[in-house]
Amino acid sequence: MTHTPTDHASAPGPARARFAVPAKHPMVTVLGSGDSLLRVIEEAFPAADIHVRGNEISAVGDPAEVALIQRLFDEMMLVLRTGQPMTEDAVERSIAMLRASESGEGEGAETPAEVLTQNILSSRGRTIRPKTLNQKRYVDAIDKHTVVFGIGPAGTGKTYLAMAKAVQALQSKQVNRIILTRPAVEAGERLGFLPGTLYEKIDPYLRPLYDALHDMLDPDSIPRLMAAGTIEVAPLAYMRGRAQPIFTKVLTPEGWRAIGSLRVGDLVVGSNGEPTPVLGVYPQGEKDIYRVTAQDGSWTLCCGDHLWTVRTASDRRRDKPWRVLETKEMIGNLRAAHARRYELPLLTSPVRFPERPVPMDPYALGLLLGDGCLTGTTTPSFSTADPELVEALEAALPGVSVRHRGGPDYVLNRIASPGDVITLENPVTAALRQLDLWGSRSHTKCVPDDYLQNTPEVRIALLQGLLDSDGGPVTQSDRTCRVQYTTTSIVLRDDVIDLVQSLGGVAYTRRRAATGRRPGRAYGRPVEHRRDAHVVDIRLPEGIEPFRLRRKAEKYAATGGGRPMRFIDSIESAGREEAVCIQVAAEDSLYVTENYLLTHNTLNDAFIILDEAQNTNPEQMKMFLTRLGFDSKIVITGDVTQVDLPSGTKSGLRQVQEILDGVEDVHFSRLTSQDVVRHRLVGRIVDAYEKYDHANSTEHGPDRGPRPGRGGRGK
Repeated sequence: MTHTPTDHASAPGPARARFAVPAKHPMVTVLGSGDSLLRVIEEAFPAADIHVRGNEISAVGDPAEVALIQRLFDEMMLVLRTGQPMTEDAVERSIAMLRASESGEGEGAETPAEVLTQNILSSRGRTIRPKTLNQKRYVDAIDKHTVVFGIGPAGTGKTYLAMAKAVQALQSKQVNRIILTRPAVEAGERLGFLPGTLYEKIDPYLRPLYDALHDMLDPDSIPRLMAAGTIEVAPLAYMRGRAQPIFTKVLTPEGWRAIGSLRVGDLVVGSNGEPTPVLGVYPQGEKDIYRVTAQDGSWTLCCGDHLWTVRTASDRRRDKPWRVLETKEMIGNLRAAHARRYELPLLTSPVRFPERPVPMDPYALGLLLGDGCLTGTTTPSFSTADPELVEALEAALPGVSVRHRGGPDYVLNRIASPGDVITLENPVTAALRQLDLWGSRSHTKCVPDDYLQNTPEVRIALLQGLLDSDGGPVTQSDRTCRVQYTTTSIVLRDDVIDLVQSLGGVAYTRRRAATGRRPGRAYGRPVEHRRDAHVVDIRLPEGIEPFRLRRKAEKYAATGGGRPMRFIDSIESAGREEAVCIQVAAEDSLYVTENYLLTHNTLNDAFIILDEAQNTNPEQMKMFLTRLGFDSKIVITGDVTQVDLPSGTKSGLRQVQEILDGVEDVHFSRLTSQDVVRHRLVGRIVDAYEKYDHANSTEHGPDRGPRPGRGGRGK
């Protein structure tokens, strides 16, 4: 468009301006069908006369009005050049933006053309874009910030634009899934009192989210995406539904506890072996439960929505980050060319239990549990063909001398001092009695809890004693060295596995039956095996030495111990159980469950939208925000004037504005009645209600209670 500029500042009378519309743009696109757009402009600028002749438009009148009209037509032409038509609504919004800019309210603001031509998503010939300046700023904030709150009255496009950004992020592979949720409270209704099944109850309530999805995606693809878990639509209560049965064991600094007994503030153990507090405990009712088993025999129970951090061989080769999948997503997809597909993470550092006092050096106890005689019928003794172990044992047991009795056998005698009476107890016997080990036989030996749940240094020393006596390195051609341990005690076998797993390693076990085995030899004669042997194959992480005995340590170091790995082997249905979900404060949200498996409840690589957030209570809002995982984005929308919570319950959306105000990477976008994009009357209705509420608030004072029948509005 060409126009004749006017020096409005120096003109003593009315200002004049003329605009020529290029021939390639029919006048109907500028003036609207039946001059509808022209009438909107004339009503908006009553102090100016606007005339049209051919393809030329002229304006005469107040200099400021004429200047705005000139800018308006320039902006309209910029929009029309993109192929986008102008509507009465778009013209009205353009005028409002220009007036705001003129008054200084929109200093440095985007122009109407920039707002109206920003495309978010195109679907089936329809383009979704912001229609007001605040909407554009809201959309831009979603791009720039991790957590965005869209707060404003109904009809301002808060949810619709967020949905469009979510679909855009999914299609551009910025995220792997979209999660849409709402709190299940509306107008005082409760889902439990609605007719039908659970699905039939929640489906109408979530219908607005489904409708928006159908506007933006091929309707035929939506069921497939939802079945695959790429799109999830659920009430807020089910967002925390990544649960385990209430009897499932979770590791704490004091040992194992049932997850159902945990409370907010209790400590559990995270993936780095350090304590991390529980932020929330959320009962889930009865849920379908699955048994997730790893290839080393470790297993735990969880619901189908429970989250697991995993990676594939391809992820590892390409140095891609770990991904997060739900249990049900992995069912039927556990193999890749006969190899196990999903690797599980292991502890990055040994579990750091608090130090406990122990009556015997842990390395010495490990040696005695391996090759010691603790039956209680004779003086404690020890058998070995390695003099190095004899010296180490004697050095670790103060007040005890290790006397050679013949062959590989040694007796542990108390060192007598002048004046001692002969009835004084042997220090080794006293310590073993204190540990409830005196009288143990080879098949009943175990590791006392004070050693199993002690510092990493104590546990490593104990494991070294066990492996130096009854274990050893096993080498194979062109492969790294694994460690093998053998015992006839089932309890001791499990304790060794516990020690290994608590240090970040993995352990596989198998049984060698006594029947049919070749007899051993003792003192030159054959000895039949009376009990089955349990063989434990061990892989330990780098930096943890399994041996002190020189000959074993050198053999292990020659090839290295390799990298411990754990893969999901099977996922099987395990019935229905009462379940609970916990939230932990660890940065990666991982916590240690049974058999030292790592699992968590965050959502990574997801675009998450919480709609109608004014109907969350403070606890729900905190739970939702702390579910944020890596490479994820959260958009929370709501109208603080439409709270439907029970009387006396504070809105989590209102409270969070005070708590998170000024927090980096959290943005609050506030929309008003000027941003309503429904029928024009909706904006006027919103303004009328705001005026009424303001007058009522002034009349009754700021501390008035909720009005009868309003369900706690104003809380």
